Amino acid sequence: MPRTPQLVCQHLENISGAVLEEYQDIIREYVSRRQGVYALYNDDDLYYVGLASDLSARLKAHLKDRHAGHWNRFSVYLTIGDKHLRELEALILRVVKPIPQGNTKIGNFARSENLLARLAKDIKQRNREKLDHIVGRADETIRVVLPGRMPPLLPYVKKVFVLRGRSKGKTFHASVRDDGSIRLQGRVHRSPTAAAVAVTKYSVDGWWFWKYERAPGDWVRICELRK
Repeated sequence: MPRTPQLVCQHLENISGAVLEEYQDIIREYVSRRQGVYALYNDDDLYYVGLASDLSARLKAHLKDRHAGHWNRFSVYLTIGDKHLRELEALILRVVKPIPQGNTKIGNFARSENLLARLAKDIKQRNREKLDHIVGRADETIRVVLPGRMPPLLPYVKKVFVLRGRSKGKTFHASVRDDGSIRLQGRVHRSPTAAAVAVTKYSVDGWWFWKYERAPGDWVRICELRK
């Protein structure tokens, strides 16, 4: 049975507005240049619902525009397209939270990743870095990389992830290792372009050829990492 197409790929629900102000760069990493739906709340009361093609800019604007001071919590739902009516219904029900006498179920997303645990982890890491800066860190480990030898994907590797590319009707898969190198068909390549040329047998830009799964079901070209 084919997997049901999805609309929502990631979400954050009922987050304090103070998080948006204090950790704006973390939230920006999640939602910058991403489209979706957002909701603003005054405590538990729904204040405003909107759509945006760049959620980061829109949320930042609402900290200072005419809505400022009228809300203290927010939710964001990052979407892939707008054709999935069942998920769209679930999305609306989650936003408006109708009275129990109306819709008794809020519905579920097909594969959406709840970013709450990741947000908590990133905030803890940020606070740990602040403390290390203040008091110093005695056990700090320094990674030494030889000049000119650093794999170009290394700055973007937080964990091992999979790449996918198509050539001549075939789909190829590779994995990015924790040192930024790419393992493909039993061999290790230093750069995305080297790995792409290995499967296509012609000159090609690997940053355009390969895609990675930015969020569940949301495959984008790895050149997005450099933005």
